[in-house]
Amino acid sequence: MQDIEAIGAVINQPQTVLITTHQNPDADAMGSSLGLAGYLRKKGHRVTVVTPTDYPENLRWLSGNDDVIAFDEKVRVSVNQLIDEADVIFCLDFSSLDRIRELAPMVRQSRARKVLIDHHLEPETFADMALWDSGAAATAELVFRLILQLGDRELIDVPIAECLYSGLMTDTGSFRHSNTTGNVHRMAADLVDLNIDVSTIHRRIFDNVTLDKFRLLGYVLNEKLKVLPQYKFAYITLTDVELKRYRSKAGDTEGIVNYALAVEGVVMAAILIDRIDEIRISFRSVGDFSVRDLASKYFNGGGHRNAAGGRSKLSLAETEQKLLAVIPEYQQQLLETV
Repeated sequence: MQDIEAIGAVINQPQTVLITTHQNPDADAMGSSLGLAGYLRKKGHRVTVVTPTDYPENLRWLSGNDDVIAFDEKVRVSVNQLIDEADVIFCLDFSSLDRIRELAPMVRQSRARKVLIDHHLEPETFADMALWDSGAAATAELVFRLILQLGDRELIDVPIAECLYSGLMTDTGSFRHSNTTGNVHRMAADLVDLNIDVSTIHRRIFDNVTLDKFRLLGYVLNEKLKVLPQYKFAYITLTDVELKRYRSKAGDTEGIVNYALAVEGVVMAAILIDRIDEIRISFRSVGDFSVRDLASKYFNGGGHRNAAGGRSKLSLAETEQKLLAVIPEYQQQLLETV
């Protein structure tokens, strides 16, 4: 679904625009949202970015961050009013409205035209138009594609380029995942040619770690990492008490699951985190093993073949037992994956 001409017609004249993205936004969510916001402001639109939850400190340097509204009860009334007043709502980097939590009913009921820009599988049909491509490495890639196909390449300045590069870099694992295509490198080259400082961008995102986060990581690797070689599977569980012990903030658990996947011989990894209202699960895999299928079948989740998420209303211990009970179903696939 690539309704680029229709989207172009919608934004041809100045509008009141609201941009939102998924809960616990990562660099692609924030980079694509703020990159699009910067572009639309250059075209004369009044733009507000609203996130369903808070997001990590290492993304707060992105241009436009100071104007982002992170939803909580204190801003419910004002956010509801912003959604009511919007002419257009852009929904970035999520495929179903339950990914924006309490914003979902407000967006669903809004009379604004809704535009989905996303690369996740099986998008929910809530939007009036969409730029959707599961073959894209990142939503930032799709925002870049939109700007170029609308003939507005010259509107991409350094701040917009930094936002889009951040999303592209992180969703490709610093250009090492299998989704790193020729188009990804061509886009990266175009952005680098605008004189962005890629070394500084990388340092701000990856080399800006609090001491508490390092100590949490050390504890996880020493005490919480479990490896089941008979399934080529490794996993981590984290309780709410443990998160509080290390003063965990938004984004502090991001990427920890990749350490489990990095264990020699492991082809699938998971981290189960107690978030009080639900257990959130991140899955990672290598090769042809699809964690998306597992997450969708058993944990109300979805995502990509090698990176997916899920959730559970069971306790952490019960969720762990459920996961361990279903893993044998995939044993043959896991053992055959290299």
